[in-house]
Amino acid sequence: MLAIVENVPFGIDPRLTKQVEALLEQDFRVTVVSRRDPSNDVWRSVPGLHVIEFPAPPEPARILGYAAEYGLAFVWAAALSARVLLQDRVDVIQLCQPPDVYVPLTLLFRVLGYKVVVDQRDLMSELYTARYERPRPLVVAALKRLEQLSQAAANQVLCVNQFLQKRAMAAGLSPSRVTVVRNGPVLGRVARAVPDPDVKHGRRYLSCWIGKMGRQDRLDLLIAALGHLVHGLGRTDCQFAILGDGECFADTRRMVEELGLDQWVIFTDWVPEEVVFRYLATADVGLDASLQEEVSPVKAIEYMALGVPIVAFDLQETRAAARDAAAYAPPGDVKALAEAIDALLDDPDRRARMGRIGSSRVRESLAWDRQAADYLRVIEGLTRDRRRARRPQPS
Repeated sequence: MLAIVENVPFGIDPRLTKQVEALLEQDFRVTVVSRRDPSNDVWRSVPGLHVIEFPAPPEPARILGYAAEYGLAFVWAAALSARVLLQDRVDVIQLCQPPDVYVPLTLLFRVLGYKVVVDQRDLMSELYTARYERPRPLVVAALKRLEQLSQAAANQVLCVNQFLQKRAMAAGLSPSRVTVVRNGPVLGRVARAVPDPDVKHGRRYLSCWIGKMGRQDRLDLLIAALGHLVHGLGRTDCQFAILGDGECFADTRRMVEELGLDQWVIFTDWVPEEVVFRYLATADVGLDASLQEEVSPVKAIEYMALGVPIVAFDLQETRAAARDAAAYAPPGDVKALAEAIDALLDDPDRRARMGRIGSSRVRESLAWDRQAADYLRVIEGLTRDRRRARRPQPS
C-alpha cells in the first residue's frame, strides 16, 4: 500500500501510524510519503515499511500561504507517488485528507487501475470557518466542492465519525463506499501508563489539555476559563498542564502570563505518547475547548481510555463520543466551563463514575484494537478487487 500524508509528519500522525502498524501485522508492505521531520526517523528501520520524505513547508499564516503549501504538496505527491508506482507493485493508495487537493491524482490512479482510499479526518470548509473570523463564502464553497470531488473519485472513503459519514452520503456516496473508523488509542499502550504524582507540582489536583494548538482548538477560551476558575472562583489547588505544540503555542503562553496564571499552568511542548499517558494516568480532569461540531476529539477518547472525566463544550460529536463520561458547558461560555471544572473537582464520586463510564466505552468500542478490524476489512477488500482485476481472463 502507498499512503500520502501532508498535514502532519507521519511520525506524529497517531492515526496513520496505527493504520500502518495494523497493515504490517497482516504482512502488507507499506510506503508512506510524508513531510520531512525527525519524528519519522524511528520508522526507517521497521521491516516492510518505506518512508519517503519531501521538504517540510513553512507554517502558513494566511489563506494564500495555505494555497501555496497545498499546491506544493500536490506536486510532491505526484512526483513521489509516480516514483513509487514505477519502482514497486502497489494495490491500494490511501490519501490522508485534508487537504482535499488530490482529485486529479485520484482520477489518474483510478484510470491506471489502482484502488484509492480517501481517509477523511477533517473537513476543510469547517476547519477554515473555525479558524477565521470572516470566512469568505467563495472559499468555503470551493473547499466543499473539493471535498465532494475527492470523495466521489475514490473507491472507498473512511470517516472518523457519523457526522462525516452522513456528509459523504448526503453528497451522493452509497453507504457501501463509506466506513466509519474511529481514532481511539491502543489498549496495550494505555495499560502501560503509570501515575506520576510529581507532575502535580505539589497541588491536590491535575487537569490536562493535550493536542496540537491550532486556532480552531480555541485555547483562548480555555485559558479565559482557567482565569475565571482561579481568580474568580478561587480554585488554587489544581495544576493545569497543557501538553502539545503548534501555531498558537506562543499566543497561549502570552495569554497565561497576561492573566496571571503562570504558577498554575505549565506547558510541556510536544511530548511522546508515553509521557502524555503518564500525565493522564495522574490527571483528575481532562479539558477541551473546541467549538467544532463535526470533530470527534481524539484527546477526549484518550482521556476516557485512562479513566479521566472530561469537561468540554456541548457539541454533537463530543457528546457522541464521550456521552456520560463528560460534563458539558454551553458552547463558548467560558464561565460555565470554569464552573463545570470546579464542580467536578469537588465531586470525587462523580469523577470516579464518569471515569469508569469512559474507560469502559473505550475498551468496548472506541479503542483502536476494535476499530482496526474495520480498517483492515476495507483495505483487504480493495486489495482482493485489485488482484482480481489483474488476473488474466480465460480466452
